Amino acid sequence: MVLISIVITVRNEADSISELLDSLLVQEKPFEIIIVDANSDDGTPEIVKRYAEKYGEIKLYIHGGSRGEGRNFGVKKSKGDVIAFTDGGCKADKNWLTELRKGIKEGYGVVAGETINKGPFQEIKRVSVKYKDCEDITYPSCNLAYKKELFDRIGGFDTRFITAEDIDLNLRAVDIGAKILYNPNAIIYRRTAQNFVSLIKQSFWYGYGRKQLTLKHGRLWRSYSPQKMFQTQLSFSGILRLGFGLLGYLTCKITGGGIRK
Repeated sequence: MVLISIVITVRNEADSISELLDSLLVQEKPFEIIIVDANSDDGTPEIVKRYAEKYGEIKLYIHGGSRGEGRNFGVKKSKGDVIAFTDGGCKADKNWLTELRKGIKEGYGVVAGETINKGPFQEIKRVSVKYKDCEDITYPSCNLAYKKELFDRIGGFDTRFITAEDIDLNLRAVDIGAKILYNPNAIIYRRTAQNFVSLIKQSFWYGYGRKQLTLKHGRLWRSYSPQKMFQTQLSFSGILRLGFGLLGYLTCKITGGGIRK
C-alpha cells in the first residue's frame, strides 16, 4: 500500500476539526495527517495537539500565509508518494482514501472525488470549466489527490492566488499531459457558508480568483458554458453568488490581482 500524506490547512476551525480528524483516522492505512495551522486564535491548535499526542499519524505545524503557501509547506513536510488534500470544515466518507487509491493504482496522476455541500447554501453548484481534453478542471482541493512527483514537477500551488489556486494547479497538470480521474465514490462532505454575510464574502473572493486565472492564463470564457452556469445558480442565493462573484472579478481586473504571466 502506498503511503498517502493528507495535507490540511486550517484557521479557526475549533468547531469542526475534531469531526474531520475522527473521519480521517478510520481511513485505509497507511497514511499520515499533516495539519498546517495559519495562526488560529480559537483553540484549533490545542485540539490538534491533543489528537497528535494520542495518534502518531497526526503532525501539527504552525505556518501563516495563503492557502496555497500552507499546502506547499505541508507537502514539503510530507513523506508519502501521494498527497491527498482536504480542508477544515470537511468530513471524509469512511472509504475516501480507498477510493482515491484506486485511481492512483490505475496510473492517474490526479484523482478528484465528489464534494457534497452540507449547510444552508448546499443547493449552489460549482461552475465547471472544460480545458483541453479534461471535462472539468475546477475539482476543489478539499477533495483532490496528486502524485507527489507530479505536484513537484508543476511547482505546487501558486501562492499568489487568493482563491482558485486549485483550478490553476489542475490546469497546469493538464497542460503537461496529466490525466485527471473523477471518482464519485471518493466523498468529502463540506460545510457551506453559514450565513448570507459569509456567502457574500466567499462569492466575492471566488470571483476574484477566477479573474486571477485569466490574468495568468489568458481568456478562459470559451471554456465555460453560460447555459450551465445559470442553470446551476437558479436560486436567490445562487444569483447572489453570481452577482458578488462578478464584483470580485471586476475588482481583480481593475487592481491587477497581483498576477503577472
